[in-house]
Amino acid sequence: MRKVAIVGFGTTQFRARWLEKTYYELSFDAAKSALADAGIDKKEVNGVVYGIYNEFFERQFMPDVYIHNYIGMGLKPSVRVATGGATGGAAVFVGWTWVASGLYDIVMVLGVEKATDNYNYQVGHATPETLKAILFSGDMTFENPMGLTAAASYALPLIAHMDRYGTPTERQMAMVSVKNHKNAMNNPIAQSPKLLTVNDVLNSRMITYPFKFYDNCLYSEGASAIILASEDRAKVLADNPAWITGVGLSLDKAFAGEREDITVFTSSLYAGRDAYKMADIKNPAKELDFAELHDAFTGAEILSYEAFNFCKPGEGGKLIENGVVEMTGSLPVNPSGGLIGCGHAVGATGVMQTGEAALQVQGRAEKRQVKNARVGLVQSIGGPATAWTAAVIVERIEKVKAKKKGSRVKRIKGSNNRKLRGRRVKER
Repeated sequence: MRKVAIVGFGTTQFRARWLEKTYYELSFDAAKSALADAGIDKKEVNGVVYGIYNEFFERQFMPDVYIHNYIGMGLKPSVRVATGGATGGAAVFVGWTWVASGLYDIVMVLGVEKATDNYNYQVGHATPETLKAILFSGDMTFENPMGLTAAASYALPLIAHMDRYGTPTERQMAMVSVKNHKNAMNNPIAQSPKLLTVNDVLNSRMITYPFKFYDNCLYSEGASAIILASEDRAKVLADNPAWITGVGLSLDKAFAGEREDITVFTSSLYAGRDAYKMADIKNPAKELDFAELHDAFTGAEILSYEAFNFCKPGEGGKLIENGVVEMTGSLPVNPSGGLIGCGHAVGATGVMQTGEAALQVQGRAEKRQVKNARVGLVQSIGGPATAWTAAVIVERIEKVKAKKKGSRVKRIKGSNNRKLRGRRVKER
């Protein structure tokens, strides 16, 4: 397999509503920004992988067809990925395979979602229609008629975990919410930057036990794109590429009751093992410098600590209580703000978090920069009861070599491209 690097990243803001733009206009903005960051023309892109979750959100079947046309990629290879909340991460996985296999040298991965275009005019907001659209991701024959929702499917493993271990506590979950909303204050694209207290979270209204309002992410609208390149092309394009050194993808059994252990995010466990093996990571808690996890709900972040071997089973809550996963801790989680702070533009989320990981290892994350960030993990979860997980390891290879020699690598600010060094590409 060939080495694969991230040489460009572009994203729009994540907002509750982009009234003035269509999904393909948001896609255009993200693609243009990513191409500018890479310093290449669209003609140099060999193919595009699209991450778009839900046709009802866009009010359009096969929306990738219209995006492909609008961004000027007509007749080039493309494929669309849809794996629920894991859509963005799975799209990155597919794009990585296209380059790693030797099929293409430069591939764009573009995720987008317009989650609230399916507006309900009778009640005056989009929430009922958005939630109805999500229900179609569950089993429509048995589970949906019984009332299973996305929040409930996350609550099931969490409650089982609480019954077995007594954790996470509601207070521990509230601390995750406080952390991620606060981290988002340093992210200019975030939808929900906010200073909260633990009591603010605990006193917010119940959504689905044990999740309260501030334990949930908000659905969002936005687009994100990354440019992937083979090693030969990356060395020409960028002084400071971010390398994808490990990937993993796992799909669990559809029904939670049939799984190995309902208290574990098993697909994350398996995807993480594969990614760690490929990246030669033996001790994630020590070797990772940060992680971008799929915090659709606060409890999901805590269970993910355990699935990715940051700690032993049942001890995830201690990591947030002891400050390990704070920006000042030894393993910061969701420096971007995650889904809780940034919002969840489903198809774009995993792409955005992968791009954020690239910025971290390149030293370009500005106010949200993790000190000496070298290796990071990105997780995307999706499907019924967290069935899907995509895991990606992003690494600064040059910095690893320099560290062994005892020297420091000079950080390059601004664009990742040689031609654009020192010039900042405007985030839209």
